[in-house]
Order: sequence, then structure tokens, then C-alpha cells
Amino acid sequence: MNGSNGFDWYALKVRTRSEEDIGKALKQKDYEVFVPLYLEARQYSDRVKKVWVALFPGYLFARLDPALCITALKTPGVEYVVGGHEEPTPVDGVEIATLRQIVDSGAQTRPWAYLKTGSKVRVEFGSFAGVEGIYIAEKGQDRLVVSITILQRSVAVEIDRTWIKPL
Repeated sequence: MNGSNGFDWYALKVRTRSEEDIGKALKQKDYEVFVPLYLEARQYSDRVKKVWVALFPGYLFARLDPALCITALKTPGVEYVVGGHEEPTPVDGVEIATLRQIVDSGAQTRPWAYLKTGSKVRVEFGSFAGVEGIYIAEKGQDRLVVSITILQRSVAVEIDRTWIKPL
């Protein structure tokens, strides 16, 4: 167990494109909720509009007592708690802390395919100091990919290559 209320973080599968509203409903029931968002540019016929979108479409994170998660499951739009073998599986607290640090930094972030291969690195300098992830290079840009294992989803953020050290 960890965190402010003594419970672990869990990933909840929720209705896609309703993550923020469902998160607000869970907060009203006194759950600690984390809905990571990123700014996406959407092209319309006459303009480009920037909108906040869930970094993990169809998912949000909440601190839950796994024995008493029925209240969360009764919230409209919540489908199930992610886990295996008929039992919820907590999300690694370090992964949540890392994701929060990245989202809170205001750096340009976007969803990324889940990666198992690549060089594992640690950021030594800057606002992400201490963060670990996988280094990739794409179209001349250096990126740090951080994964949420239980969701098999990842997030990429631009990084200065000189700030990282291999693990």
C-alpha cells in the first residue's frame, strides 16, 4: 500500500471520451483520481483547434481499496478495474509518479505505442531528473518513453539527449 489514503493506484477502464467527467464523478465520491491529459491539435475544414484529450483513452487512475471498489464500479461510465485472474492489479506507484511529473511539467506529450525493447535510461538533469524510461530517436527528435505496464500503453516526451544516462 502507498499514497495519501493508504491505498494503491488502480487503472479503471471507463467510457472513452468521458474520462474527465467520470473522474469528476469519482472525486465527488472522495476517490483520489488522476486523469492524464495532453493537448492535441485537431484539423477541421476551416480551422485547427487545440483540445485537451486523455493520454490513455478509455482509462483513468484512482486510489482504491480493492476489497471495497464496488462504489467506484457503480459510477456511471466505469466498466471495470484493470487486473488479471478476476482480481484488480495495482499500478506501480513509481510509474504513476513519473507520469505525474511529466504531465505536470507542461512539456509537449503524446500517446506512444507500448515498447518492450530499447535502451533503458535515467534523466540526470532538468525538470525530469530522476525519471527512468526508454530512449528512442524519431525524425531527428530525441524522446523518452515512459510506460504504464498494466495498460500496455506508453507516453513519449521530447528530451535533450545530453541529459540522459544509460542504466
